[in-house]
Amino acid sequence: MSNAFFRVPAAINEPVKGYAPGSPEREKLKQALSELKAATADIPMFINGQEVRTGKTVTMHPPHELSHTLGHYHKGGKEHIQQAIDAALAAKHDWENTPWEQRASIFLKAADLLAGPYRYKMNAATMLAQSKNPFQAEIDAACELIDFWRFNVQYMAQLYAEQPESQPGMWNRMEHRPLEGFVFALTPFNFTSIAGNLPTAPALMGNTVVWKPANSEIYSAWVIMEILREAGLPDGVINLVYVGGVEAGEVIFSHPDFAGIHFTGSTQTFQTIWKTIGNNIAGYKSYPRIVGETGGKDFVVAHKSADAMEVATALVRGAFEFQGQKCSAASRAYIPDNIWPAVKEKMLTDLASIKMGGVEDFGNFFNAVIDEKAFDSIAGYIDQAKADGLEIIAGGGHDKTKGYFIEPTVILAKDPAYRTMCEEIFGPVLTIFVYPAEEWTATLKLVDSTSPYALTGAIFSRDRYAINEGVNLLRHAAGNFYINDKPTGAVVGQQPFGGARASGTNDKAGSILNLLRWVSPRAIKETFVPPTDYRYPFLHS
Repeated sequence: MSNAFFRVPAAINEPVKGYAPGSPEREKLKQALSELKAATADIPMFINGQEVRTGKTVTMHPPHELSHTLGHYHKGGKEHIQQAIDAALAAKHDWENTPWEQRASIFLKAADLLAGPYRYKMNAATMLAQSKNPFQAEIDAACELIDFWRFNVQYMAQLYAEQPESQPGMWNRMEHRPLEGFVFALTPFNFTSIAGNLPTAPALMGNTVVWKPANSEIYSAWVIMEILREAGLPDGVINLVYVGGVEAGEVIFSHPDFAGIHFTGSTQTFQTIWKTIGNNIAGYKSYPRIVGETGGKDFVVAHKSADAMEVATALVRGAFEFQGQKCSAASRAYIPDNIWPAVKEKMLTDLASIKMGGVEDFGNFFNAVIDEKAFDSIAGYIDQAKADGLEIIAGGGHDKTKGYFIEPTVILAKDPAYRTMCEEIFGPVLTIFVYPAEEWTATLKLVDSTSPYALTGAIFSRDRYAINEGVNLLRHAAGNFYINDKPTGAVVGQQPFGGARASGTNDKAGSILNLLRWVSPRAIKETFVPPTDYRYPFLHS
């Protein structure tokens, strides 16, 4: 029984290691890469604390090295979804009644395990399975996930400490109950940290979870589960399944105890899920929480006063880190004609120096896109732009002989409504529209009205009046807005992440706002000396 008000360790962002030549972390990461490549993983599902192998295996290959086999995972079916739900519901009573500091300790330990003994295995798994370079893996699979676990504990304590006022003779208090039922976490391939946060944020708040990762993220997801098991997560709290999306949805969204979904993925999928939940709403015990971060068509717009070198660097990094497979990646840019020649020259110089290839060569800034479906879609946009006569000023090449490689591609569009300026591509394609330098206000309005999304965006200017105008006119165009910086790289505790419009519910992962979605408050009033006469003073003569 708790007999103290506990103070959790102060959360501090995990320092990012540099992996410079000769550094100890570089050697440890290379060793981890070698060890994982030398092994052939056999990855089971994990339900109610048990490893579940079906014998229906699917082979996993690095996107950049299709000839190599990382291992196999065991594919499940509807029966495994049902087993996972049953396990989550069976574990719920004990887990939600576990004191909060005990739940906190598990995830704080998981953070320390990831920061220490699991760091290089986690990074190596992400590099190999998702084709990330060392820096992209470090800021994602290690640092951001560590931050999620540490900061979420701090936010949980902050939320519980926020209590109502009490008048004389009474005590008002607020408790934050977990949701009534189970939570479904549906996670994407592109960020290991998101895959780790989506199931664990609800679990931290006392919920039990069914977790389905993207197939191309299963290799890294299993390492996350290894960490959680070593950290002492009880059986049934988080159940990891590898089942088709349609099969999972048919079971989960028709279950009366479905209490919420934590989602990151495509807008189309999220809208389908929302519609399904709406159609089934009468069958649930409570209204499910729907939390989702979806697509983006993220912008950079430069003012005539902007520094061309700063803009060019932001475009190269913002558009092409992790092959543009970030929902926050710069995908459309609006550059004034007075600085365009200098921006173009700097971009072309930088892009010419970028090396593309496998992740084990640390000289490669650029790697492969995630799978053949993504490759074909992205290549289709590039080829259509060529056929439509648009100018490809950089890249444009693609080849999937050995891996899913697409060159960093820059398209120059004379029409700001051309499809690559409007549609989400989710790959290394940046489209630029050059506008007359004096048409700043009109261009801001164009930026705001071009896309249905509103995830991230950036403006560059040295003119404070222009910055202020951009901040105001683009108020609803981005949930994460950057001034003189690229539109990517949100840090837990510093820039809570999420967008509105077609980009999601804007529940801000990496903040207390997200945790509020996984609890159901109960207000409790205790009266110390209750009245014994129903009569109020006004009734007395």
